[in-house]
Amino acid sequence: MIHTHGVILLVEDNLDHAELVRRGFAHHAMAVRLYHLEDGASALDYLFQRGAYADPDSSPRPAIILLDLRLPRVDGLTVLQTIKAAPELNHIPVIILTTSQAEADVARAYDAHANSYLVKPVEFSEFVNLVRELGCYWLEWNTSPRKLAA
Repeated sequence: MIHTHGVILLVEDNLDHAELVRRGFAHHAMAVRLYHLEDGASALDYLFQRGAYADPDSSPRPAIILLDLRLPRVDGLTVLQTIKAAPELNHIPVIILTTSQAEADVARAYDAHANSYLVKPVEFSEFVNLVRELGCYWLEWNTSPRKLAA
C-alpha cells in the first residue's frame, strides 16, 4: 500500500545522494512529491516563490525540508537561518542531512534552529533505512500545526 505524504524539498548538490533519498522513499512505498534543488540560492527562490518558482502551483510549500550544509551559491547554514527568520517559513521543519559530523557544524545548525541533524550513512541499506525513519517520523508520526489545520 502506498501512502501519500505531501511535498518534500530536498536541497542537495550531490546527485548520487539525491538519488539515494528518492530511492529510500520509493523503497518504503512513501509516495511523496520530492522537489530537488542543487544549490542554496535556488532553494531560497523556491521557498520565497521568486523568479522561476513564482507559481505556487508548481512550487508548493513543502511539509519538510531536507537540507545539505555544503551547497554552492548559498551555503546550507545561510539557507537555514533565512528560513527560520521568515515568519511565512519558520514553521517548516528543516532536517539537516549532511556528511559532516563536525561538532561545530552540529552546534551551528541547532543554534540556527534546525529541527534535526542527520549524518548520511555510507552504506546503501543504512541510507535507505535513515530515509524511511525520517519519513515516518516527520510525515506520519510527528504532529505539526499544518496537520492540525487540515
